[in-house]
Amino acid sequence: MATVSLDGVRKSFGKTPVIHGVDIDIADGEFIVIVGPSGCGKSTLLRMVAGLETVTDGEVRIDGERVNDKEPMDRDIAMVFQNYALYPHMSVFDNMAYGLKIAKTPKPEIEERVRTAATMLQLDPYLARKPRELSGGQRQRVAMGRAIVRKPAVFLFDEPLSNLDAKLRVQMRLEIKQLQRQLGITALYVTHDQVEAMTLADRMVVMNAGRADQIGAPLQVYADPRTEFVAGFIGSPPTNFIDPAALGGQGARMGIRPEHLALCPLPEARVAARVLDAEPLGAETLIHTRLPSGCLVTVRQDGAAPIPDAGAEVGLSWRAGDEMRFDAGGRRL
Repeated sequence: MATVSLDGVRKSFGKTPVIHGVDIDIADGEFIVIVGPSGCGKSTLLRMVAGLETVTDGEVRIDGERVNDKEPMDRDIAMVFQNYALYPHMSVFDNMAYGLKIAKTPKPEIEERVRTAATMLQLDPYLARKPRELSGGQRQRVAMGRAIVRKPAVFLFDEPLSNLDAKLRVQMRLEIKQLQRQLGITALYVTHDQVEAMTLADRMVVMNAGRADQIGAPLQVYADPRTEFVAGFIGSPPTNFIDPAALGGQGARMGIRPEHLALCPLPEARVAARVLDAEPLGAETLIHTRLPSGCLVTVRQDGAAPIPDAGAEVGLSWRAGDEMRFDAGGRRL
């Protein structure tokens, strides 16, 4: 177990900067999720911690020690990748034991570590099988087992669930979080999926074009986004953004989450809208509307509530204080 610190970390490929200075201190045993859209720099940031990418400027420290110039094998980290990276000709046992064998770990210790990890990951019945004989979820467990047996100070996950179907992703999310808590190991986890970020993270780092727009606990980031980007990226369905001029206001754009809007009679409405379509999802219904200004606005309502017809004119209301306002640069006012 270890702390991890990034101090003014920057990365350029040639003359092109891709990471513009990231600062974060990660506590021993903390689960940090780095989240953002494709191309935002999240995997590059993780690879710099791993030593797979050089740091152009700034410092990466593990347990207080500067590791910028250390090889990956000397950083006491273990990585779990999206593509599993298992040896197809080896059994599950041998895949999990391979790193220990290379490190010349005594055979009895290898046996004990592999079998302990296999029990933890419910892989005991599959130790003699080859990867091709396993499901996607089982292969991902083997990849995690291979990391666990090394007893690293830091776990690094690079979109490990991207190849799994939706149901299995939910199951594996729970298993990864329980495993990390059980082992107490510091973890950095990269994903583009904001649901994974919200459910896994102790704190999350929301990346935007090479910058950390916001770092904080998931519910705190959701409730109090500092930028228009964060407000739009975290939350599903995403925040509605409305030009205040459309509401008779001045200046910045306004954001309001779909669950904070309600349909109401027109005389009681803050603004009128026309229904475009509805998505009944069972427990909830999403009502898609258009304002007279042309802005598209989604309302999330209880699934048992009446659904207005397409083309109907409806009123929209919200409580004072539920709206968020942003300046021209996208910063929260």
